[in-house]
Amino acid sequence: MADKGKVKLSRKDRIAVAWRHQFLQGSWNYERMQNGGWCYSIIPAIKKLYPKKEDRVEALKRHMEFYNTHPYVSAPVMGVTLALEEERANGADVNDQSIQGVKIGMMGPLAGIGDPVFWFTLRPILGALGASLALSGNIVGPLLFFFSWNIIRVAFLWYTQEFGYKVGNSIAKDLSGGMLKKITQGASLLGMFIIGSLVQRWVSINFTPVVSKVAQSEGAYIDWSKIQSGAEGIKSALEQYSALGPAGLNMEKVTTLQQNLDQLIPGLAALLLTLLCCWLLRKKVSPIVIIIALFIVGIVAHLLGIM
Repeated sequence: MADKGKVKLSRKDRIAVAWRHQFLQGSWNYERMQNGGWCYSIIPAIKKLYPKKEDRVEALKRHMEFYNTHPYVSAPVMGVTLALEEERANGADVNDQSIQGVKIGMMGPLAGIGDPVFWFTLRPILGALGASLALSGNIVGPLLFFFSWNIIRVAFLWYTQEFGYKVGNSIAKDLSGGMLKKITQGASLLGMFIIGSLVQRWVSINFTPVVSKVAQSEGAYIDWSKIQSGAEGIKSALEQYSALGPAGLNMEKVTTLQQNLDQLIPGLAALLLTLLCCWLLRKKVSPIVIIIALFIVGIVAHLLGIM
């Protein structure tokens, strides 16, 4: 039985959050990505948990921070967050850093699960099944895809949110044992590890200045003057290209600054740029200003032949 005077999120409140959570990407932006959709989703819970206007404003500001993950696997993150907000509203020692740390720590690993499960497995299977029926003129094909996909999607959003909510309650009830602190630290470390491992994939820098040019020996490149015209010449060129690779297109072996950097430490420039952006963010520089500055630097560097 609930304690007298203790505020509790009802099933109706959680359904309202789950419904809104379907529109997580409705206000996606380059600065904080899904933060607007996340904040919109959690509004019914915030209204229930915090009667005072100033507490609601503080909570909404807390949930306007950076957030980005796969839109479907975001549901368990929302469930845990609802539980933590509920405990905070009832006087538990749950601060902003704990809530944000759990969100950031969970969103990275879950994002890596959502894409292969939903985009690369489930949707292609259902799409192929529906398309095979549609090709035979059966109206059931598109209907099967539409209803199957949305039933699975909505069910997954609801039940994983409920799972996260129950798990979040277990975490919050053990505050005296320090479980929340350990979960927050672990989630933050895992989130940082995931983000760090994706730096080279997300950040691309290519320094184009030529460091050296070395003439290749005969046979190490395609001698276009000896290529016959017609189909036989095309066949010969393709065979030589298959054997020599892209290096065979030039008589000289050209080494750029980027190739030397990659031999030293692959992804070094991308890592340094990422650390610079993190440092600027800590100095309260607006992400929009950083994005515009990167555009300007990139364009100028390209015109000067540096990148």
